[in-house]
Amino acid sequence: MTHPLVEAYRAALRAIERGTPKSLLKRANLEADELDPTPDVSESALRDYVKIADPNDELIINLHLALAWWDNASPDLNPWAEDTPANTIARRALVISSLGLDQSTGSLFADKFPVELEGGPIVIAPDWNPWYTPEVQRKNAFYWDHYMGYLTSARGWNPAAVASLDRASTRVVERLMDPSRRESGQTKGLVVGYVQSGKTANFTGVIAKAIDAGYRLVIVLTGTTNMLRQQTQRRIDMELVGRENLLRGAEDQSEYADDDDWNNDRFVKHGIRPADAGKPDIRRMTTRIIDYRRLQQGLPALEFERSDRSKKLWHPNNLFTSHARLIIIKKNSSVLNNLLKDLKNSSDDLNDIPTLIIDDESDQASINTTNPTKWEQENKKRTAINRHLSTMLSILPRAQYIGYTATPFANVFVDPYDAEDIFPSDYLISLDRPYGYMGVEDFHDLDFSLPESAKTFKNSKEKAHIRLLASKNEGEEESELQAALDSFVLSGAIKLYREANDSGPFKHHTMLVHETMRTAAQSQRAADLRDLWARAGYTSGSALPRLEQLFGNDFYPVMDGLDFEYPRPAIFDEVKQYIGAAARNIAPSGDPVIVVNSDKDAESEQLDFDSRPVWRIVVGGNKLARGFTVEGLTITYYSRNVGHAEALMQMGRWFGFRPGYRDLVRLFVTPDVRDAFEAACRDEQEFRSELRQYAVMFDGRPNLRPIDIQPLVTRHGLRPTAANKMYNARLAERRTQSKEPSSGYPPPDAFEILRENLKVFAPLLGGVSRDDTELAATSPTGGRIRFSARVGEFDNSDVKNVLRQLVWASPDTFAPDLAWIEGLTEDVLKTWSVVFPQGKSDRYTLAGVPGFTIHGRVVDPRGKIRGNSASLHRDVVDEMTRARPQTASLIVYPITDRRRKIEATEEAVPVMAVRLWLPNEAIPADHRPLVYRVVSPDLPHYAVVDRAE
Repeated sequence: MTHPLVEAYRAALRAIERGTPKSLLKRANLEADELDPTPDVSESALRDYVKIADPNDELIINLHLALAWWDNASPDLNPWAEDTPANTIARRALVISSLGLDQSTGSLFADKFPVELEGGPIVIAPDWNPWYTPEVQRKNAFYWDHYMGYLTSARGWNPAAVASLDRASTRVVERLMDPSRRESGQTKGLVVGYVQSGKTANFTGVIAKAIDAGYRLVIVLTGTTNMLRQQTQRRIDMELVGRENLLRGAEDQSEYADDDDWNNDRFVKHGIRPADAGKPDIRRMTTRIIDYRRLQQGLPALEFERSDRSKKLWHPNNLFTSHARLIIIKKNSSVLNNLLKDLKNSSDDLNDIPTLIIDDESDQASINTTNPTKWEQENKKRTAINRHLSTMLSILPRAQYIGYTATPFANVFVDPYDAEDIFPSDYLISLDRPYGYMGVEDFHDLDFSLPESAKTFKNSKEKAHIRLLASKNEGEEESELQAALDSFVLSGAIKLYREANDSGPFKHHTMLVHETMRTAAQSQRAADLRDLWARAGYTSGSALPRLEQLFGNDFYPVMDGLDFEYPRPAIFDEVKQYIGAAARNIAPSGDPVIVVNSDKDAESEQLDFDSRPVWRIVVGGNKLARGFTVEGLTITYYSRNVGHAEALMQMGRWFGFRPGYRDLVRLFVTPDVRDAFEAACRDEQEFRSELRQYAVMFDGRPNLRPIDIQPLVTRHGLRPTAANKMYNARLAERRTQSKEPSSGYPPPDAFEILRENLKVFAPLLGGVSRDDTELAATSPTGGRIRFSARVGEFDNSDVKNVLRQLVWASPDTFAPDLAWIEGLTEDVLKTWSVVFPQGKSDRYTLAGVPGFTIHGRVVDPRGKIRGNSASLHRDVVDEMTRARPQTASLIVYPITDRRRKIEATEEAVPVMAVRLWLPNEAIPADHRPLVYRVVSPDLPHYAVVDRAE
């Protein structure tokens, strides 16, 4: 039975949610008067309840979601927010005051429901006509409300995570055209997430909100495999479409008859058929098993209902009384061709249909990769999938295209002046790292300067999760594979221990082995694994000494060091009893392996995460990449080298969400693969960091459009997947406050250039303190952070003289930054603080001055530095610089490749890497961060210039 106080306050919140925050206590009392007996809903009673309530309590979830929505509300669309920025302490104080709550309640809410202070999604876009107002959201809400409720109840999402998804999906939907507007129009956008980061959840939320708002044809393009299409179809059926829409016919009812989640009532319920509540039904044109087929006699299924035949479908009288059609289709030429033929043969006027096109993994297959030299005048040749997409956009004038990807570089190289292509001309949105996500910073020490000898399971993510493969012969390789198998069995036993101690459940438990694309080699590796498993002794007990040693040397110290709030066995005897059960779960019929390649039986039957638990070792190649989620992935054995950064990132299946077992995840990789992943991830981080600087609004207006960042990608050396193009624009000035080149340094073997650069730094090396100075600042949590450095103060002219003499591998690397610095006047920039961070490692003589630390980083042959500055150093130096007007900072890192031994010689030749921070006064008055110049005045600004690659 629902607590009367909960019932009253939930009703009060429903009356004011997604609107102006008003007296909560007054509304709760009105609701309480309708109850018998009347409960005490005083503010003190509310506080008492919140203090002791379970985090999954209905009222706690409702309060958290409501506060998060008010925290995040746009001041432009919500006058009640006044001038308080979203997601700030000031905004929360205004909300608490508007709700009529006192300071003690506000303090309690701040503790229980903290403000999410992160910046939110990064949006690069021009101005738009804001139509998706809070009133529109409240008036039509149905599928979004049910999806939000499903995530919190059935999926156990933290309300902060749901609020973040609400915010991010709104940023996307508000950029679409109003589906009920008279004029047709299209938008094209790109949403950039992280690998395995929940992009499906974002676009499912976008679909829910779009259908609520009036979009009636939804087309979801998945990857190129049946596995991914089926996984996507089932998830959207389960979390959005819902039982009532699925049960419209006997065929749909039987589709999930053998599905555990269907039989255990874990598909979303709307409580009523949507049409009976005056909301649109969702009518599926594809099923989990069946991709899109020609409708033939069923063409009316693609024709939309109109209550007023005298008006267009987009007219509100018709739009909100018609039903939505959902098509989830893989990127296959013949399948897309079937859909296009049916659309063209439909008796409906395609000009009238508000359409949403979601292109998942949009950098795969969708992009036109034909050679531009083969284009005929006025006839651009297209690859098959791109041609079908172009046709779809041309026949659906009200189509809104949204590409989703975690590797966006190819998309920004699409020709921006090809009106029928998919360049994200209207917006580029980079999503926040989601709550609970396990990503690159959880596997690599990206911002960590301790030497290897000082790393522990507590302070090093790499030491906790990565196990390096260094096999030189067959015997060593078998030993390493045995260690991975032992880790898989032991981690499975720990999961069973946790289930027995009220944590979990862990429906799936998997190990991924990926070494080659060749199916024959995959079959051979599967045979090797089966043989090794048979000899391992997991069920006979002979494996116990190995597993006990692994527990004591690896798993227990990692669990203890990371210290997550999971049940943790203190000794091996507590987990030993679950070893046999784990092994039997993994190999119920004696075979622990599933091979996923061109074997259709394995694809459609054995690797079925939907209908049954999967505890298996999965051996495969590219079919396990590109968006497909390997559920329960805990141990990865990956030794395949991939030359292309995007292909490499897409194989990072170990990124994702690991609820209840983050401390059990292990990655067995070679040093080269580890470094390659770290390098690719740093490129991604750099790209996002750049975007955030360019997304700053000025007087409520954006400074840049997606087209403006396109040449910048070329400048930073992020190569596209298609053939390179050079546009008729060069970056003249990069007018940003933070400058940290990571590419364009002379390569490590360019000794003469490195020596000359070291000589250039001689005035700074000789001008800093001869002894270490301790620098300190206040951390974001209120503590003190500190490090040792050699520090000096220099005139602007001295530092500029050093910067202008530096030689780079590419002249364009630092030229736009230097051009801006050179033009800053003395009233803006007068002095520099120069800092050389020092460590505990050996000191070296640099340019005749002894006693400097050389920092180990990964340096590739192109001179790309993997991890230049450390956040500790940045935080301290930036705080120090902000306190001094007209002062900039320069952090200098003498760097050598960490993979090479640093010899204690008198004459070290490092790469001199820098990080600059300019004073606030250096931010340009017009707030334009990028200034371009045209290379060939007789060509358009973004014309393609032929260049051999």
